[in-house]
Amino acid sequence: MKYKTVVAATGNEHKLKEIREILKGYHVISAKEAGFFDEVEETGKSFLENAFLKARAVVEKTGQAALADDSGLCVNALGGAPGIYSARYSGGDSAANRRLLLDNLENENDRSAHFECAIALVFPDGEEYSSIGKTYGTIVREERGENGFGYDPLFFSEDLQKTFAEASDEEKNAVSHRGRALAGLLEFLKDEE
Repeated sequence: MKYKTVVAATGNEHKLKEIREILKGYHVISAKEAGFFDEVEETGKSFLENAFLKARAVVEKTGQAALADDSGLCVNALGGAPGIYSARYSGGDSAANRRLLLDNLENENDRSAHFECAIALVFPDGEEYSSIGKTYGTIVREERGENGFGYDPLFFSEDLQKTFAEASDEEKNAVSHRGRALAGLLEFLKDEE
């Protein structure tokens, strides 16, 4: 990649940790470390639109290459909800989001779902790249596992045959939506070099 330092446009420590683990070989710094403290309003109608809004805002303010992701859980029985509103689904914290999800699925037999992640990489010269990753599974009826964050205790991964919260970081990163989106981006960047 033409810039060895990339600003990860997120304030979420869990996401930052995952991005750093997957992008080994690149110097990934947080938005705060780059001097970016603004709250970018996510007004996009898709994960990819929101990712580009965040990455472009960081590049504009810092002059450094920026990578942003927008991701969420899409549940088939709920018409794809919570989707782009995953982080603010209940208006409360992650535990409240999980409770609301379980409440909304209480009488549903179809518990199929997928996580989707859109990654946007924007360079100061205006060059832009993107990648989308998905991972499929079902929503369990009660929380399982101690690891991960967000909806991980409820998402039973088809690939791993356990919830993301029951998986190690390495296991989750190998099959997660964010891992797949970042891997796709890395493949694309290698072809460009």
